[in-house]
Amino acid sequence: MSTLDTVQVRQYMTTQIISFPPDMEVMSAVHELVKHRIASAPVVEDGKLVGMLSERDCLSIAFIASSDSCVAGPVSQFMSSKVASVAPDTSITQLCQLFTNASHRRYPVIENGRLVGIVSRRDALRAISDACSGTLQELTMAEKYFSSSRS
Repeated sequence: MSTLDTVQVRQYMTTQIISFPPDMEVMSAVHELVKHRIASAPVVEDGKLVGMLSERDCLSIAFIASSDSCVAGPVSQFMSSKVASVAPDTSITQLCQLFTNASHRRYPVIENGRLVGIVSRRDALRAISDACSGTLQELTMAEKYFSSSRS
């Protein structure tokens, strides 16, 4: 079993989440995405995930807007309502499989029907880096032990 099979999403997910209510004005949400330099955010109602608003969703506004006016409407009108998610106990190995098989950059983390975090590709890479660093440290220690016992 790989080390990453035992590492869970809960250990690397972000719990400080920027989210939007479905009735928020979409241009306010766009401003928040830009301000916080994030590509997407969950849309949450009563603690439950009801959708995701992504840069791609927001770009559709350009098709709707006229050259001199801004588009008005709620986030719910532009969000994606079919959202793939993961559980906090999902292994990093399983998460990496999901990332390689889909174009998602982040997954909402759902526990007992409620949004508890977000996990990104970068979080998965951090887990891999941490696991490899630990393995490298163990190899270095073993190498030092064996080289000193031969002297």
